[in-house]
Amino acid sequence: MRNSRPPTIVLLILTTALASSTRAQVAARQSDPDSGFAAVEARQNAANLQPGPRTVPGRSIPVPDTVSSEFRAEIAAPYRVPAWNANPKSATEWKELIADLAARGAAAQPAIREKLGVTMQTAVIAGVKAFILTQKVIPVANRNRLLVHVHGGGYVYNPGEAGTQEATLMAAYGGFKVISFDYRMPPDNPYPAAMDDAMAVWKAAVKMQKPENMAIFGTSTGGGMSLAMILRAKQEHLPLPAAIAPGSPWADLTETGDTYKTNKWLDNILVSYKGYISHAATLYANGHDLKDPQLSPIYGDFHGFPPAILTSGTRDLFLSLTVLTHRKLRQAGVETTLQVFEGMSHAQYLFDPYAPETKEVFTEIAQFFDRHLGK
Repeated sequence: MRNSRPPTIVLLILTTALASSTRAQVAARQSDPDSGFAAVEARQNAANLQPGPRTVPGRSIPVPDTVSSEFRAEIAAPYRVPAWNANPKSATEWKELIADLAARGAAAQPAIREKLGVTMQTAVIAGVKAFILTQKVIPVANRNRLLVHVHGGGYVYNPGEAGTQEATLMAAYGGFKVISFDYRMPPDNPYPAAMDDAMAVWKAAVKMQKPENMAIFGTSTGGGMSLAMILRAKQEHLPLPAAIAPGSPWADLTETGDTYKTNKWLDNILVSYKGYISHAATLYANGHDLKDPQLSPIYGDFHGFPPAILTSGTRDLFLSLTVLTHRKLRQAGVETTLQVFEGMSHAQYLFDPYAPETKEVFTEIAQFFDRHLGK
């Protein structure tokens, strides 16, 4: 029998039927939230049948609701451009970038110190520019204690006052007197200039206070240098501090550690080893072996180290470096505490001076120091 319906009516009927089918499929998926999981499960099982690298699906990672509202803002923040991915092509370009970022960092410091009740004095210690940061009223228990701070920044960022924020936070939340020194950096002063300055300051500092009443702390590069300072002090038979606090230490300048891969693109501070830190490592090393323990202290001997407290976060690109450092210290018989914070990217406890997580980080470190430093 001949179909008497016009083509347009037939097309309309087909379109309506297809739309109804699509709506039914969408409704079914919405009523069964796990309906898409079966397909992903099948693909992932197929992709990971053999031993070897793990293949994972593309994902959008939400901002966790298990942190403070203040810290959620830090976790949600976009990548810091050009800080994370900078790749200057000349010494002049490096200096221009460093100066621009340092000016911004330094400009924020006076207001932070004022709000946290911290004073700052400039000094020169053993020929090295330094800053003395002190809580306006130091607790009695800390009046004969002294901390030495090593600032971070991948051996290139945060010269001058821009590198003092961590010292301010420790002075504020811990109630300590802190020396923060402005070590020389590339491009003009590659390795070993930074370590030479660090050791000159340490040799002078132990004449200001008893080493059993002292600690060394720092984050990222500052954490790596803190470890390298202990290795060098042992080699030179110098007094050691009573404790150290390497935060998220850059303990290995090579791309070594699981979270260099698992937290790549998730960490919104460092983002990827292929960003500026790989370029900074080469610039700082200046032809030296990146696995030299004075550059990558994870390859050194940790026996005889003072008690240590390490800090990292679940999104930190350096979480594995922190864990590996913790395990190596423990294997060497060193009393070591590891604190890992929810949702935290690299060194992110330094970015909001007033967030509950920031206060908690430094309170924990201060309590650790209080247990190990002499009175």
